[in-house]
Amino acid sequence: MPSHIKFREKYNETQSRLITYLRKGLESGRHYFKSKYIAKDLGLSSKEVGTNMAILAEICQELTIVKWSYSNSTTWMVSPVKS
Repeated sequence: MPSHIKFREKYNETQSRLITYLRKGLESGRHYFKSKYIAKDLGLSSKEVGTNMAILAEICQELTIVKWSYSNSTTWMVSPVKS
């Protein structure tokens, strides 16, 4: 089965969009992401972002996602999973 089909089955649409967003951020050298800015960029609410990021922190095998701090918005530390 192609990897993009497995990816869609594992994550809902919002989670897939978040992972794509986070990967692009990592490619540009970012490792810290604030929920409010993710929400603004993706047209989501901060609550949607926070809920889905917490789920991804538990189930995402492609990225390591850690709730890092809270200052005006939750900050998430994201890094690729090392093989």
